[in-house]
Amino acid sequence: MLDRSLEAVVELAKSGLNVRLVVVFRAHKLDTVSYLARYAESFQMVFVYQDDSLESGLDGAIRSALPMTQGPVALVLPDIVITGADSTGSLLAALRRIGATGWSVVAVEERDPDTLQQVGALAVVEENGVVTVRSAVEKPSDPSGFNAFWGMVTVTEEEAHRLPDVVSKGADNPLAGAAAFMVEGIVNYNTAVG
Repeated sequence: MLDRSLEAVVELAKSGLNVRLVVVFRAHKLDTVSYLARYAESFQMVFVYQDDSLESGLDGAIRSALPMTQGPVALVLPDIVITGADSTGSLLAALRRIGATGWSVVAVEERDPDTLQQVGALAVVEENGVVTVRSAVEKPSDPSGFNAFWGMVTVTEEEAHRLPDVVSKGADNPLAGAAAFMVEGIVNYNTAVG
């Protein structure tokens, strides 16, 4: 699963971009750190121990990683796998679509309310062949009005400080206006969505 979640990151490195993978871990994940050694020749890796004073959840993990990032930032979660024909190039496509708002997402269409309550739900709209996020909520209690969810998020260096708000329930989600690169499928192994 970890290898599949990193396919798009490997593709970034193959495209010629200078990629730094910031891995946030805790003591019980030391085997994961050892496993990732196989990627040492593909891209630079930095390992950061999660600082619980910054929150203990995913938003805290992101806050722990941010000081180690440079340039555009991509949030790639190890339990999320992009599937379909365009899966390996999806992260690169999203980075190229950061545009005016500084944000873009790799997303998949979804209408099931039970699924949308478990994920980062999006209301996406298409105009003139361009798909954008109208609104976004992390695990909404009322999923009506949402028609997609995100699997990866990309953001400019200037906006990266707001990345924890993407995964914080009840936060002012900064994804409104973001470009959306739609893919065939996203499997979230943490919630059995997909």
